[in-house]
This record gives sequence, structure tokens and C-alpha cells, in this order.
Amino acid sequence: MKSNQSKKKILLTGASGSVGYQVLQQLIGKTTEYAIVVFDKKSRRTEKLFAPYKNRIEIVYGDISDKESVQQIGKKFNAAIHLAALIPPFADEHPDLALKVNTTGTKYLIETLEASSPNVFFLYSSSVSVYGDRLKNPEIRVGDALMASEGDEYAKTKIASEKIIQASSLDWSIFRLTAIMGGHKMSKLMFHMPLKTSMEIATPRDTARAFVNAIDKRTALSKRIFNLGGGEKMRLSYKELLTRSFDIFGLGEVDFPPYTFADINFHCGYYMDGDDLEKIVTFQQDTLESYFDEQRKTVSSLQRIFTSLLKKPIKWIMAKQSEPLNAVRNQSKQEMLRYFGRIIS
Repeated sequence: MKSNQSKKKILLTGASGSVGYQVLQQLIGKTTEYAIVVFDKKSRRTEKLFAPYKNRIEIVYGDISDKESVQQIGKKFNAAIHLAALIPPFADEHPDLALKVNTTGTKYLIETLEASSPNVFFLYSSSVSVYGDRLKNPEIRVGDALMASEGDEYAKTKIASEKIIQASSLDWSIFRLTAIMGGHKMSKLMFHMPLKTSMEIATPRDTARAFVNAIDKRTALSKRIFNLGGGEKMRLSYKELLTRSFDIFGLGEVDFPPYTFADINFHCGYYMDGDDLEKIVTFQQDTLESYFDEQRKTVSSLQRIFTSLLKKPIKWIMAKQSEPLNAVRNQSKQEMLRYFGRIIS
């Protein structure tokens, strides 16, 4: 067994998120190789979440958007996996806070590491949202133009953060994550995506594996940007995704009123160069079938029957959250242009 002095020191931010928690669990399995430091915001939830590991990792509680708080991390790290971020829909509803956490927080972290760990390998999670609306051209490659969709404040923070990272003195690699499906709750954001959208999903487990495996692949990944997706076997349309998910939960058909889903102005597509990352870090293990099998395990037979009996009122309540539908009902010209590209009377 290696001594703490000989182990690689790994910094992980955002360990309380769906991908971050998977990263933490996978790193815990490698404590003979790595000394792990988690930086996260203190709350009842995070304290409970990290409690099982408190004797195997170092936990530093702080606020990524506060410079002095970030500076307390200190230490000399061999690698840093930066996943901390505010995500949609909250990020889009609070753009100033999203900028403060996602972009300014990234800047503070980089400045701290430049001072204390100039030789650290900085791994960053960006997003497919940076490519904007790809409904008509769903085949995405790393060199494609970056253009956040209207109202996508989250994407703007990711684009800005990428620039900060590339301008830093650190060695880095950026992974642009596709739609990460698993462990998330339905929100009004589901209606922002057109049903015809082409999707290539990935699970938190596979995504985490990419980051963990990347730690020891520095030479191949250095100063490069990659698209991280589930591969060809994880591709489907958004309508297909909802259809299969609704069936699992007992919600029946995807039969909402007209204009419940937007026609334009979201993101997602197929990563045509996703194999570039897979060849280096070998992380794609899940398939659509394994993903949906996992979904089924979360729903009891009783829950499915209960949901099936109430599916109409449940979907009515869901549709009330649809901002595209509300834009049409309220005859909001600006919002209709955003979601449909036209005025609907």
C-alpha cells in the first residue's frame, strides 16, 4: 500500500451532483492510488452524502463563488476534476448567480491552482449546450462553432469558462458532456426540447468513468477538447426517449396539447467524433437497454399502477409548466419567437 505522500492527490469539486457522486464512488475504489480531497458547499444533504466516506477522504467545505473560500483548498494536487456548477433550469432563471458560480468560480479555482499546484492536470466538464440549436444539423464535432441558444444562460457560462481554462497556465482537458440521463427529476426544461431532437445520451456512471480514467491519460488528453457521449448505441430521438420513459413510469402516451414542446432553440445531437475520447479513456459500457433497465428498477409495480390511474391529471399538471405552451396561451410574441420562431395566433 502506498503512503499518503506517494499517492496522487486528486481534487474533486461538485461531488454532490449526479456525475460528481459517481466520480467520488469510483475514486473511493482507488484509495490505494489516490488521496482524495472533495470541495463542496456545506449543507445537511452534503454532510449526509459524504458521511460514509469521511474517514477515507478529506472534505473541504466552501463556496466556489467566494475567492477566499476557494483559496483554502491549498495543497499540491496532481489532478483536479472540476464538476461544480449550477445547472438548468435554475441556472437559466438566475443568470447572475450562474455566472458567479460557473464562470467566476472556475476562474477562482484556476487562480488558486496556478499558485499552489502549477503542475496539476485540470479536467473540466463543459456541455453539449455550447453548440446551441442543432436540430437541422445534428452531427456535432469539436471544431464546430460555439453558439448558445437564446435564453441558455448555462451554455454561456460554459463557453466563458472554456476560454478562461484555455488562457490559463495549467495543463487541461475539456470534456463537453452530452445529455446525462439518470438520477434527475423532470422539470419544465423538458418542454424546451423539440420532440424531433436527435440525442446521444450518457449515464452518470459512464461519464464518471471517463473522468476517473482520464487522470492517468494526461499525455494523450493534454490541451485538448473532447465530446463525451454514450456512443452510437446510445442514440435516439427525444420523442423516443420520452415514449420509453413514460411507459416505464406508467404515464402512457406522450400526448400533450399542441405547442407544449418548443420547435426550436435548444441543443443536443450526435457526437460524430465521440470515439476520440473513448479510444483514450475507454468508458462507454452502458447501452440504451441497460439505461432503461435501470430506470425500471426505480419504479415499483404499485407506483406504476398508481401513476397509470392518474396519468391524465399528472400530464395536465406537467403541461401547465410548459413555457412554450404558456407563451402561446398568453400570446407573448417574444416568447413565441424564442420557442417556435413564429407568431402563433
